[in-house]
This record gives sequence, structure tokens and C-alpha cells, in this order.
Amino acid sequence: MTGIATDGRRRTRRPSDAIVLPIVLLLLVAAVGISIAVGPHTLSFDELVAALTAPTGTEADLIVRDVRLPRTFIGIAAGSALAVAGVIMQTLTRNPLAEPGLLGVNAGASLAVAIAIVVLGVGDFGSTMWFAFAGAALASAVVALIGGVGRGASIGRLALTGVAVAAVLSAATSALSLIDPASYQAMRLWGAGALGGRSLEAATLTLAVVAFGLLVVVVIAPGIGLLALGEDTARALGGRVGAVRLGGFIAIAVLCGAATAAAGPIAFVGLLVPHALRAIFGPDTRRLLIYSTLVGPILLLAADVLGGLLIAPRSIPVGVMTAFLGAPVLVALVLSRRVQADGAPS
Repeated sequence: MTGIATDGRRRTRRPSDAIVLPIVLLLLVAAVGISIAVGPHTLSFDELVAALTAPTGTEADLIVRDVRLPRTFIGIAAGSALAVAGVIMQTLTRNPLAEPGLLGVNAGASLAVAIAIVVLGVGDFGSTMWFAFAGAALASAVVALIGGVGRGASIGRLALTGVAVAAVLSAATSALSLIDPASYQAMRLWGAGALGGRSLEAATLTLAVVAFGLLVVVVIAPGIGLLALGEDTARALGGRVGAVRLGGFIAIAVLCGAATAAAGPIAFVGLLVPHALRAIFGPDTRRLLIYSTLVGPILLLAADVLGGLLIAPRSIPVGVMTAFLGAPVLVALVLSRRVQADGAPS
């Protein structure tokens, strides 16, 4: 809905949280419920309720508590982590096409996990998560240093640097995977991006680490909002640009490290969700961060359920599904920016 401002410009009226928030929460509850209820094995409603409230060790209990519940928890954690990281990265780099996968952060975490599994023989999830953090932090630092951040940032240079770094790191991950065939088999599904295959304890740990990353985001959120106005404006309003940027990259490393360690390199969630929300709410960073936390899991769980239904009884990894959804959106965004640039007055 639009109106005319006093200066004659068209003004867009953004939807109220009182309307949007209940709808989003309802969709999130529905996505969680469907993720737990839908699978290769059909379970009755009574079996689902009994497995969640009073498990007795039946086959239905094992399916729900050992397979579907961890899968859903990881979908919630990874969806929130990647979507929020996308908002932060787009704000820090002033690059509307930035997202953890595009700028090499997920590839860095993936390579670190591959080194841990293949070279060092580390197999437990808690240890590989720390390697994922280190890889995500290192990749983001390399892209930021080469591509330029802040005043010297270039959208094209950042994107090209991220693509180049991600390609090199992905190639190194593939090479490491081929060194040990057994490790390669164990990493194949993880490398495609998948929510399954983790224990309930690992899923709970992922939720806890992502919650810590989101807490960091809450602390720096006011500074992120100021930084979205530009560095000079942020400084003029008292913002600590350097501290906010450092906190942002710490949050990105924690969020992407946890998501990648748990579910593998899942791309485009950090691109799709912020752009969809920006079309609804505009450049309101506070609302983008809040709703990304909720909409990210909806997208990831929906993609996972859809991937399990399309070619049942086999399933398509969620990373493949998000790529199918995200690649056309990325192309459309690039083309729209090109059209705007070509049509801009000289």
C-alpha cells in the first residue's frame, strides 16, 4: 500500500507487526509440526504424541526421537543462523548480494571440517564444530581483506573474491574427501547439505551454540542498525563502527560454523530470506533480524520436507533444494541491478 508524502514522493506503508508476526509464528509452528510428522514411515497422530510426551521405546518412539526430532532441531538452528548471518553480512559489506555461501564462509567451515575428519581423524560432533568456527572465521577474514570492507568496499570485488575463495576451498575439500574413501562416504551427504544423521544431543548442542550467536547479534543490533545508514552517519550518531564490525564477523563465524558443522554447506538461505523480508519491511534492520530468525527455519524445514516427498522413498538433500530455489533469485537480483544501472540517468 502506498501514499503520497508531503514532498510529493510516493510513500510505502509497511505491514504492522501485529498482523505479520502471528502469521509468521503460525507458519513456523506448522513447519515444525510437518517436519516431525512427515517422513518415509507413516505414523498415526497418537503415535506421534506418545513419542513426544511418553516414549516407551517403540519403533515409533525411535523414529521420532532419534531421527525426526534432531532433524527438526537442526533445521531450526541452521535456518535461523544462516538467515541472520545473511542480514549481518549484507549490512557489514553493503553488498545486497552477500550471503555466507556466496562469500566463502560456508566453504571455509566445510574445509576445516574435512581437515578434522580426514587428516586429523576427529569424528565427534563437538570437536568438528570448533574446526567449523575456525574455518568460517578465516574465510570471512580473507574475503574481507581481499575484497575490501566498509568505505573501500566494492560490490563486484567482494562477490568475485567470495566466489574465488569459495571455489578454491571447495576444491580443497573435494580433494581431501578423496584421500580416504571411508571418510568420503561419510561426508557425501553432509557435503550436499542435509539435516539428518545427527543425534539428539548434537542437535541440542547446535541449538545452544546458535542461541549464543544470536545473543551476540542482540548485543550489536543497535550498531548494525546505525551501520546500515552508512559509516559516516553511524559515527556521527555515536556508533562504534569498528567494534560493531568485529562483533558482526564473530556472530557470522559462530552462526555459520554451527550451521555448517551440523548440516553441511547450505547456500542461498542467507540470500533468499533477507531479500524476501526486505521487500515487505524495507531497510528496517531490527525487523529484518527478528523475522530472519523465524523465517529462516520455515524455509529450511519446508525445503527439507519437499525434498523428502518429491522422489520418495528417496530424498533430495536440503542443500540441493535451497540451491534450486536460490539460484534463480540470485540471477534475477543481478539482472535487476544491471537494468537499474543501465537505466540510471547520467
